[in-house]
Amino acid sequence: MDYTHTSHLPSGLRQSNLKKSFKRGVRSLLTTCSKEEFCNMFSTFGSAEQEHLHRLFIQVITSLHENIEGKLGSICEETQVGTTLDTIEQLVEEHSLDILSAEKTNLGDVKEEVSEAKKDEIHYLTSMLEKVVEQNNLTRAHVESLKKRNQDFSPISDSVGKLRNWNVMYGQSSLQKKTP
Repeated sequence: MDYTHTSHLPSGLRQSNLKKSFKRGVRSLLTTCSKEEFCNMFSTFGSAEQEHLHRLFIQVITSLHENIEGKLGSICEETQVGTTLDTIEQLVEEHSLDILSAEKTNLGDVKEEVSEAKKDEIHYLTSMLEKVVEQNNLTRAHVESLKKRNQDFSPISDSVGKLRNWNVMYGQSSLQKKTP
């Protein structure tokens, strides 16, 4: 199981992964070459000398591995890498569990944003209400002016009606006079 990319690692596992990764890196850098390749590099030497040099080369590489790994271990102990990694892991876990962390949610900011949005909404609705009231007042004034105008024309329409009646009566009386 590879824990190198998970955020919830058991205590000390990060330090172990660090050491394993370092060892893999060192091994890939200090890998021994095949015996055949080694002998080809020292082709001017005799086979006994090549064999002796190859064993010496392997001993040096092995010693380098052990020394480098040992040095890493002592450096990790001196600098308290394990404790530091454990503390970092604990802080990361606490931070990811803290649903109210400053990075994720700031209640003060949320409260301020909600209040501001509500104030904007109230202002908008008040403005709309004022416009509707103004429109209603204009409509009422228009209706009143139309009623007044209609009342102003009432005597005229009465006069027109009377003229029509007289005209009709005059026309009937003229017809009666013509017919014997």
